[in-house]
Amino acid sequence: MGKALEGVRVLDMTHVQSGPSSTQILAWLGADVIKLETPGRGDITRGQLRDVPGADSLYFTMLNSNKRSITLNMKSAEGKEVFEKLVSTVDVLVENFGPGVVDRFGYPWERLAELNPRLVYASIKGFGLGRYSGFKAYEVIAQAMGGAMSTTGFEDGPPTATGAQIGDSGTGIHLVAAILAALYQRTSTGRGQRVQVAMQDAVLNLCRVKLRDQQRLAHGPLQEYPNDNFGDEVPRSGNASGGGQPGWAVKCAPGGPNDYIYVIIQPVGWGPLTELIGKPELASDPAWATPEVRLSKLDKAFALVEEWTERHTKWEVMEALNARDIPCGPILSTKELIEDETLAELGSVVEVPHPERGSFKTVGCPLKLSDSPVEVERSPLLGEHNDEVLGDLGYTPEQLENLRAAGVI
Repeated sequence: MGKALEGVRVLDMTHVQSGPSSTQILAWLGADVIKLETPGRGDITRGQLRDVPGADSLYFTMLNSNKRSITLNMKSAEGKEVFEKLVSTVDVLVENFGPGVVDRFGYPWERLAELNPRLVYASIKGFGLGRYSGFKAYEVIAQAMGGAMSTTGFEDGPPTATGAQIGDSGTGIHLVAAILAALYQRTSTGRGQRVQVAMQDAVLNLCRVKLRDQQRLAHGPLQEYPNDNFGDEVPRSGNASGGGQPGWAVKCAPGGPNDYIYVIIQPVGWGPLTELIGKPELASDPAWATPEVRLSKLDKAFALVEEWTERHTKWEVMEALNARDIPCGPILSTKELIEDETLAELGSVVEVPHPERGSFKTVGCPLKLSDSPVEVERSPLLGEHNDEVLGDLGYTPEQLENLRAAGVI
């Protein structure tokens, strides 16, 4: 059985997280992703946060599976020649350098389009054109300037970053969508195009419900928020769901840092919930019976739920609530996730062998296609596929040795 992107060739000039997270998904879906790296060093994350001496770090291995690696000195004339041959043979080029870096190599979009009119040239930048375009961006900077930090945390605390990498990997996923759209359009136009996603825009897109609420503030306080006071901007609202159905994280036994479960109170679930917590009279009590009367005292409602959950483990609570069709989710730690048998069975967490560091666990492909199954393969060693890829371009073994001796590869 073939893969969804079989026959698509990608030149991956990305590094760190945002770009590699995007090209890794393309590789999982069957594209031939050729990672172009600097000779001798490669992607900087190969050595960042290293836990096994002399081996690629988990930072690198968990973002570059299913790819091939070549090394190339782009500052040399011979390196530029190799690069141009590569560009002429690929369908997609992906980069996440700072603004203008590829242009300074001598390859603005216009030159790349001359080399390959069918090329999809995809970039991740920190910001779009305008006031911020020359600024450097990192994960939490994107969260700060995209609306996430100002709305994350508790009302009496500082702005807070989320542990989910919505700035880097979130932007990478957006870029995948843009690349696939450009490839699809090429089937009718025959032409490639320039594709770009800004990290600030990606985070902003993920924060759209907060922009919704910003505009709703013009008509009064946000009733579904637990906050007592509202100004002229959306406040931080702790663990409130932010949607039409109120939710909160309540404590469970035995009281560890992640012994919590998130519970949502739907109108239809109020009766079964009151029965479960031993207070069935609240189901018909006019002071509690409807969503409207509960809205002003959600803190008290969840305190009643917590009195019951504190006597049970989060797993016991999960079983009891799901048996009554009450939405909930235990707070799972990173340790619980990486050891979860169900996630292993689903391929959401997989174990991958590596020649230098031994086996390690990583996330599996979150995209499930019935006709394009994914097997997660290890990340490439630095320059592991030089001879293979350049050989396909017509370079002889002797020429490869000369390029190697000259420091081109």
